[in-house]
Amino acid sequence: MSDKQIHEPHELPEEFPEYAERMRALQGDSRFDKLAAAYHKINHEIIMAESNVEPTDDFHLEDMRKERLKLKDQLFELLRH
Repeated sequence: MSDKQIHEPHELPEEFPEYAERMRALQGDSRFDKLAAAYHKINHEIIMAESNVEPTDDFHLEDMRKERLKLKDQLFELLRH
């Protein structure tokens, strides 16, 4: 991993700015809350790995990124319906 790599936070409001109101409306929905919490957790772990605060190998980092993407897709489905 390059030291010059930019680490973007990928927080949900930045990922889905057009759904900000819908996200607020879904707060308290158990499925949304569970997915959002899982997304936030894996996103934090990725940030820690990318910034070498909690280093990991490239394979684990790639798996975490895939998991974040899967959660993002699931959240998107909830937001658009």
